Amino acid sequence: MKRTAGEKGFQIVNYVILAAAALTMIIPLLHLLAVSLSSPIAADSKAVFLLPVEFTTASWEHILQDGGLWRSFGITVFIAVAGTALSMLFSVLTAFPLSRKEFLLRRPVMLAIVITMIFNAPMIPFFLTVRELGMMNSLWSLILPGVIGTFNMIILRTFFMGLPKELDDSARIDGCNDFRILFQIYLPLSKPVLATVSLFYAVGYWNTFQRAVLFLRDPGLWPLQMKLRAYLTSPEELAQVNLLLGDYDYNTTTLKAATIIFASVPIILVYPYLQKYFVKGALLGSLKE
Repeated sequence: MKRTAGEKGFQIVNYVILAAAALTMIIPLLHLLAVSLSSPIAADSKAVFLLPVEFTTASWEHILQDGGLWRSFGITVFIAVAGTALSMLFSVLTAFPLSRKEFLLRRPVMLAIVITMIFNAPMIPFFLTVRELGMMNSLWSLILPGVIGTFNMIILRTFFMGLPKELDDSARIDGCNDFRILFQIYLPLSKPVLATVSLFYAVGYWNTFQRAVLFLRDPGLWPLQMKLRAYLTSPEELAQVNLLLGDYDYNTTTLKAATIIFASVPIILVYPYLQKYFVKGALLGSLKE
């Protein structure tokens, strides 16, 4: 079908806006990468933009030898993987019955769940609850209190509601119970929305910061974002460098840039593997309510 001039113009404007939005996100990362690969003098004199000046990998060699940073990286990976797995399990098990018309209490239960999106728990009662449950200074305090995201659960519920009712009928004729219907029929058909919601959860767990500030007292349990905060606010945590003598090919400026890239790139690399599901899943999960 031949497109009209208006449609072509809209597409061009749309591409320009999206390209500009993409550049606003990509350019800062490229700048930080260039700074991390530049000499201290060039970095401090603001001579670096998108390409390294006086190329050196000294900053990366230093942070990659930092055992504390790798420990925080491992903790963050654990939180992201375990948290995403538990969140997906409980979200699916909550969304499935709420999508069934046979569940007589689904409307009042759904109303109670939606209310939590409007009225969040106050911080002090939330803190006291987690403390009384014995999760202070534990990695589980970063996972269990927010194991189900209301918005993500609603996306799953809406997707399940859009699947043909005939699937249930034929499965029950074959003797399937609800668990078999969910795990053997619904979930294999739900890969796009599962991938989308998993990415939402994974990004949230990867960026865990506020709960870590509230509940973790042991620096040995700090996730990557807490470690990054310590490096950015207390440069002496990052490296003991003698800037006056110039004994090193790195300084706190280049080390901070390298650390930010180190903390950001892993979760960014996950997206290309889920991209083919992402848009489709987000749309399918929002069509019917």
